[in-house]
Amino acid sequence: MDMSDAVIVKSSRLKSVVWNDFDRIKKGDTCVAICRHCKKKLSGSSSSGTSHLRNHLIRCQRRSNHGVAQFITSREKRKEGTLAIANFNLGQDQNRDETLSLVNIKFEQTQLKDESVNAGTSTFDQRRSRFDLARMIILHGYPLDMVEHVGFRVFVKNLQPLFELVTLNRVEADCIEIYEKERKKMNEMLDKLPGKISLSVDEWTAGGNAEYLCLTANYIDESWQLRKKILNFIRVDRFHTEDMLSEAVMTCLMDWDIDRKLFSLILDSCSTSDNIAIRISERLSQNRFLYCNGQLFDIRCVINVLNIMAQHALGAVSEIAEKIREIVRYTKSSQTVQAKFNEMAKEVGILSQKCLFLDNPLQWNTTYSMLEAALEFKDVFILLQENDTSYRICLSDVEWERISTVNSYLKLFVDVIEIFTRSKFPTANIYFPELCDVKLNLNEWCKNSDECISSLALRLRSKFDEYWEKCSLGLAVAAMLDPRFKMKLLDYYYPQIYGSMSPGRIEEVFEGVKALYDEHSIGSPLASHDQGLAWQVGSGTLCLPSSTKDSRDRLMGFDKFLHETSQGEGVKSDLEKYLEEPLFPRNVEFNILNWWKVHTPRYPVLSMLARNILGIPMSKVVPELAYNNSGRVLDRDWSSLNPATVQALVCSQDWIQSELEN
Repeated sequence: MDMSDAVIVKSSRLKSVVWNDFDRIKKGDTCVAICRHCKKKLSGSSSSGTSHLRNHLIRCQRRSNHGVAQFITSREKRKEGTLAIANFNLGQDQNRDETLSLVNIKFEQTQLKDESVNAGTSTFDQRRSRFDLARMIILHGYPLDMVEHVGFRVFVKNLQPLFELVTLNRVEADCIEIYEKERKKMNEMLDKLPGKISLSVDEWTAGGNAEYLCLTANYIDESWQLRKKILNFIRVDRFHTEDMLSEAVMTCLMDWDIDRKLFSLILDSCSTSDNIAIRISERLSQNRFLYCNGQLFDIRCVINVLNIMAQHALGAVSEIAEKIREIVRYTKSSQTVQAKFNEMAKEVGILSQKCLFLDNPLQWNTTYSMLEAALEFKDVFILLQENDTSYRICLSDVEWERISTVNSYLKLFVDVIEIFTRSKFPTANIYFPELCDVKLNLNEWCKNSDECISSLALRLRSKFDEYWEKCSLGLAVAAMLDPRFKMKLLDYYYPQIYGSMSPGRIEEVFEGVKALYDEHSIGSPLASHDQGLAWQVGSGTLCLPSSTKDSRDRLMGFDKFLHETSQGEGVKSDLEKYLEEPLFPRNVEFNILNWWKVHTPRYPVLSMLARNILGIPMSKVVPELAYNNSGRVLDRDWSSLNPATVQALVCSQDWIQSELEN
């Protein structure tokens, strides 16, 4: 366009701040906006608006360079000196606006004040951006010192020259501040919980042989959603004693003020766990905080138990398993041997889709898969032994039989763990039928005529029975609270497990359920303050507690009297009504929490019990570590940080991720 006779338009109607960077030129009936920095011509008519002008200013390279010069001046030098970036060009296309070359730019290391900076047409908030950076580091587990990496600093300066780059100490302080704010929100949430909390305890390892204790709260919230949140991630002494660990757990409970809300404690299966659980339950029992005299307090992680049993099973046939590893190595040692092996497989008519492979010693399920594949090609290995003089590894018929039997045990453990880890709704009710099958199989395995196998089966059963003795009541109560089964599942499994003793065992479970129901219904001091509302059994009406603790204690007898007399008058309780009604149809997509949410008005007392029982995590292992033998390990970058910072990062990461998922 010929601009020789164009005139600059100066009008009081040009209110937008973009006109501080543009000249509006009029030639005839056409208006053009010319950038004062790069002289680029854009539409300047009133009908075009100013959005395209704002976008140009954001991309304008000359204006950006001017901004760098304007806002990055007279900066304090870092103690280590000025960071020089010479001939650093991030762009591949010289015509792109994004290309920016920085030479000898000094980066500010001190904290900028919290005020916002107005840059032309947009407002830049330094504080918000700084905390966005800290949240990003927390959420994705990035190393804190990334803020001092040259590549990151150049990227940020090219992206937003106004952002004041921060030091490692500054971003660490920001992460701690985020943690404190999130912790306050977590405190408020725990205080308002309608039910109890089940606390799972895990030991983590970190660099330098450091050990951490991870405490996770598991509960069902007010919307009947199963939740879990990390509460503490504390460093413990490598040579810790049971007293030290139990004291650490109690200190955390007191700090969060949830000792009265604790329903159960989930630990790994070991002797140390026994003593820790006893010490904590004794402390809580002194204040009468535990239901059912603490019978449901000490829970062991079932996947941990199955993993230990799998290790015992593999240990019993370790020499045979090592021979099979040697067989696999030989078979895959050369293409010639592999080709011969494939020909023999066709000769004996094996068309298996499985492939031979070596296992990972840290994942016992890979050993199971290796043995399973090898057993498929058993006849090929025998034929190879007869025809290949270089093949010197020999398994007897007895060894093949033993490895086959043990692998069938491992298959059961794998199948059960898969069911637990893949469940859409991993509530406590899903475990009972699977573990009853495990117990029945163990009884059968002990009858094996091979003394080696029967001896192994007896050891496995002994280990499982330790778990069963502690957790069978909780498992059975959870199954009873599944409206698809109720007491019928016990009626089916217990005669198979206990034989003539089954009626007594079933009665024990039913008495336990009634005791739990009574404790929930009369609003005993065993319940938390938030659950101190006593439900009058039978009528479904709410009996409000008196305003003082003494008055409430005096009326406990009255509540119990109402409970006993209402039953004597023939009024049915929630529990009786629930058990008498027909079973809910079995459905693969059944959501037990949604069922109880819908039926809470009908079973106001029993739903309180269901919320607490179904929220117990019978397994505390995350699916990706279900077969892992090495335990959980803290990220290397975070391991080197101060323990208080590590706790802030791990807890905040968990809380922010949960918030995003929800």
